[in-house]
Amino acid sequence: MTLAVPDFPTLEREGLVYLDTSATAQTVRPAIEAMDLYYETYRATIHRSVYSIANEATEAYEDARAKVAAFAGADVGETVFTRNATEAINLVAYAWGRANVGPRDLVLTTQMEHHSNIVPWQLLGGRLEYVPVGDDGLLDLDALDALLAQGPKLVAVAHVSNVLGTINPVAEIARRAHAAGAVVLVDGAQAVPSLPVNFAELGVDFYAWTGHKAYGPTGIGVLHGRRELLEEMPPFLGGGHMIARVGDTESTWAEPPAKFEAGTMPVAEAIGLGAAIDWLSGIGMDEVRAHGRDVTEYAVERLSEIPGLTLYGPADLEHRGSLTSFALDGIHPHDVAEILGRSGVCVRAGHHCAQPLHRRLGSPASTRASYAIHNTHEDVDRLIDGLATVQEVFA
Repeated sequence: MTLAVPDFPTLEREGLVYLDTSATAQTVRPAIEAMDLYYETYRATIHRSVYSIANEATEAYEDARAKVAAFAGADVGETVFTRNATEAINLVAYAWGRANVGPRDLVLTTQMEHHSNIVPWQLLGGRLEYVPVGDDGLLDLDALDALLAQGPKLVAVAHVSNVLGTINPVAEIARRAHAAGAVVLVDGAQAVPSLPVNFAELGVDFYAWTGHKAYGPTGIGVLHGRRELLEEMPPFLGGGHMIARVGDTESTWAEPPAKFEAGTMPVAEAIGLGAAIDWLSGIGMDEVRAHGRDVTEYAVERLSEIPGLTLYGPADLEHRGSLTSFALDGIHPHDVAEILGRSGVCVRAGHHCAQPLHRRLGSPASTRASYAIHNTHEDVDRLIDGLATVQEVFA
């Protein structure tokens, strides 16, 4: 299944093959139009004013929250808007972590995490341990059990690895972690745009994701958190809207999610994300997953035929999301990406904000091609042809 290119204005450029959705997805046209409509016809601040266009803006913002919550299987009161997934994780690290994690307490994360799910826990100051990644690209769940026996306060894990493409069994990880008394945070930035996600059914405590990978705009992210935890947590930022009452020496807080949305929020971006969610819902996430798997399977087959290419991640497509990372013998990934870019093939090169994982892989960097609903087998063929050119240049 593919969609008409007009849904993605940037892809109207001739000869462009965009294979970098894991970094940022193309913004779908309905999201752009929804934001334009806000700016052009009812531009106003939200929650504070009582005139008509302000009421329209407030309604559109909260309607977007309701769409986002329903899309991810969460309640509205469990759905906080942030700037991005990184801020969502930092919100938990500061607001929950500082109240619950001491210098001697253990926090578990994994070797396959994005830096955004490592650095906040380093800054928190607890004791950090990593669940190892096996040669098959999967987490070592026996090692997880051994670490859980040490009584961690938190387990922080990616739903889908942004390098390996590994789809982690987060519901099972959450079950084991809760049995050990740990709270579970999931980085869902790569998962929500590409496969069905239901916060309630996963049974995790916090789930973070971002709009710009879900065919929406930049500047808007989401944190879903269990209501009882959000109610217990102190605010992350202080200012307008997140208060119930401000006294001379102390203040009281609004109920979640308002407690965590200080100041003027990204109104247009939330509206744009709501429109992108409508668009994804219209396709159906089962269809999105099926299409991504089809294109990824074809890519794995074609890439595996290239001599001198090392493909990272699970061989079983059941455990792989819509991306492939690889290395070509003797050729730096930046050179690969630069030469591919000359022919309009857009891929990512570098450590992908996952340096611990690349140390585990024994390589400082890799080239990543990631696949979206608009990609086709023909796009993969363009990638393969481009890699042949790369190898010719360095022959």
